[in-house]
Amino acid sequence: MASGSGDGDEVEERGGSWRLIGPVAGLAATPCRLVYCSLGRDSDVCLFHVRGEFFAMDARCAHAGGPLCEGDIEEANGVLQVFCPWHDYNFDLRTGKSGTSLQQQVYEVKLEDGNVLVKHAGRLSLEPLPADHEKS
Repeated sequence: MASGSGDGDEVEERGGSWRLIGPVAGLAATPCRLVYCSLGRDSDVCLFHVRGEFFAMDARCAHAGGPLCEGDIEEANGVLQVFCPWHDYNFDLRTGKSGTSLQQQVYEVKLEDGNVLVKHAGRLSLEPLPADHEKS
């Protein structure tokens, strides 16, 4: 699957570059995918596919670093949320806001030519990146 590793896969814009993640058809089959970042583990992203829409946010919970890709995705009062599996904190998939004072970083997602792209400062990949990989 495409992973955003080629030079032609990104366009620099304010707030980061559009990073190619992969084809919609493959990514739509799973409600959440962990996307690895060249900037390190704390910059990894969860790519969610819920009710025909894609959302992206930091993969580690703002509270204690729990793996949000392993959390439950639910809708409450018309708001799609992910619940951290460690302490049950909830985050709005669109805004990153929680029922607490916590805020999760969210990223823009767009579909283009049958592919999913995420706007992010670091290079993104569906496969783990080497630890000594040059940071972008």
